[in-house]
Amino acid sequence: MRVLLVCLMLATGGFTGSQSAAETRVPGSQAEISLSFAPLVKQATPAVVNIYARRVVQERSPFAGDPFFRDFFRNAPGRARVQNSLGSGVILSADGIVVSNYHVVGQATDIRVVLNNRQEYAAKVLLGDEEADLAILQLEGAEDMPHLELRDSDTVEVGELVLAIGNPFGVGQTVSSGIVSGLARSGTATGNARGYFIQTDAPINPGNSGGALIDVMGRLIGINTSILTRSGGSNGIGFAIPAGLVAQFVKQAHDGFDRFQRPWAGMTGQPVDADLSETLGLDVPGGVVISALHPASPFAEAGLQVGDVILEVDGSAVNTPPEMLFRMSVAGIGAMSDVLYARDGDVAHAQVAMTTPPEVPAREQVSLGEDAVLPGLTLSRINPRVEAELGTSFAVKDGVVVLDPGPYGARAGLAAGDVVLGVNGRAVQAPGDVDVLMRQGGRRVQIEALRGTRRMVLQFRL
Repeated sequence: MRVLLVCLMLATGGFTGSQSAAETRVPGSQAEISLSFAPLVKQATPAVVNIYARRVVQERSPFAGDPFFRDFFRNAPGRARVQNSLGSGVILSADGIVVSNYHVVGQATDIRVVLNNRQEYAAKVLLGDEEADLAILQLEGAEDMPHLELRDSDTVEVGELVLAIGNPFGVGQTVSSGIVSGLARSGTATGNARGYFIQTDAPINPGNSGGALIDVMGRLIGINTSILTRSGGSNGIGFAIPAGLVAQFVKQAHDGFDRFQRPWAGMTGQPVDADLSETLGLDVPGGVVISALHPASPFAEAGLQVGDVILEVDGSAVNTPPEMLFRMSVAGIGAMSDVLYARDGDVAHAQVAMTTPPEVPAREQVSLGEDAVLPGLTLSRINPRVEAELGTSFAVKDGVVVLDPGPYGARAGLAAGDVVLGVNGRAVQAPGDVDVLMRQGGRRVQIEALRGTRRMVLQFRL
């Protein structure tokens, strides 16, 4: 703190004398000359690594989507191309657990991690999540690794000094400084990440993704993930995923999960603005008003109703649905969270269980065999677990969804996530109905489906 105090006094003219004298004052002792972030950087940089990942992608023919040529090129093999990505990561334990961004290592076939002392390790992804844009890796054969301590990101305050460490543009490990510019940023980050972020003006550039945002004690407060920019370089608006969520990722990786398990809210809601707060009888805008509740929602089981306004989760204010989902994710599966909510002008507490999405109703999954009309077509009932696996929320909650269209279903125009409403003019009640109804249509088959909110009719001949 002595370093920070002296630096701030120099910057603001806190020493005796005029403002001009303070601005031109030179260090008066060897101790003042040596004031810097160097000891902190020396402590933290060994735990920040460079990550080189390779993935093989199949490029489709440009004619495959053309209405005239698509039948000729539909089954043509794509050209394999190697795609390289460069990013950063942070070692979190002595046995080589590393956190990075999903967009750096997701679907990679070869991952190479290089420490700042030039040691190299192969790595594998233990757990990844595209929506959160986080991935947990394990370094192969690593032991006694330098690592950073996670700080409780809820204790971070706007104005704190921070350092961003990473490998921007591949030039090598680089350190930049700044402050925490904002908290609880949601809906502002670019790329795949969705949710809740720490904002900083510490310069972050391409290649910094997955690197460390640390405080003046050398503790990790966030993983740098994205920037807002028009030029491609840093404009002083960068975003980091809070360490609180990183801790849950590490825990689930240790528990053996390969996909991140989010607590299920079973509800939809919207932020409370000034107009809505007046309608709801709130003194000030804030919170998330519940607009719909699934019958099996843990919030419904705890006594909450449509129209209630959720104000806090575990003592932290929530003002947007992504912020509420972040608070639930940080609490983790199996926890009981204290939820503060308002109803008709009164405020109350409820204990809400953090649970995984239920399999209600049973999915009754069906994969059609070789003798079916559309071999390889895989169907399931819609339920909360299926919605979570597909990463979507269907417009209808009781129906049959396509999990995999198979080669013939794709040729007919079906895609994963399509909801099958009817076949040959008859409503579909269960996954097993689809093939039965297609066989009853003679040589011509008609499928009515819902893609998002758009209804469509697919017709083909056998």
